[in-house]
Amino acid sequence: MSQDSLLGVSINFDTSHTVFPTIIAVILGILFVAILVTRGKTMLAAVGNGPWWPVGIDHMRFFGTIAGTVVYFLAMPAVGDLFPNTGLGFYLCSIPYLFGMSVLYLHERGRKQLLIAGLNAIIAPSLVWYILSELFNISLP
Repeated sequence: MSQDSLLGVSINFDTSHTVFPTIIAVILGILFVAILVTRGKTMLAAVGNGPWWPVGIDHMRFFGTIAGTVVYFLAMPAVGDLFPNTGLGFYLCSIPYLFGMSVLYLHERGRKQLLIAGLNAIIAPSLVWYILSELFNISLP
């Protein structure tokens, strides 16, 4: 083994973007198992004793969040394929997703609240996209 091979770094750009999601998935899996081990009996008792669906849940926000998040994650790679290696899939999908989630959770939908939600939906993904893709050179979907 030469010293060049110890100091050399090779990056497979076809799969490098999957490193962090894999790490996060493993951590979430470990936390899920830990919750089941420590609180599993309590959770089963709560489901077995009462209605299996929470009373008083806001169905529009609950299902709207799930549907919006699924659409967001499905659209991101598709849009990203139109602009490869630019991170625009993340950027262009995050703006409507953040605006939609903000509007979904607003209690009052007045002009001021919608303007703030719109500005937040433009500014926050713009800053994140710029910092990650331009300053840190991290590839985004």
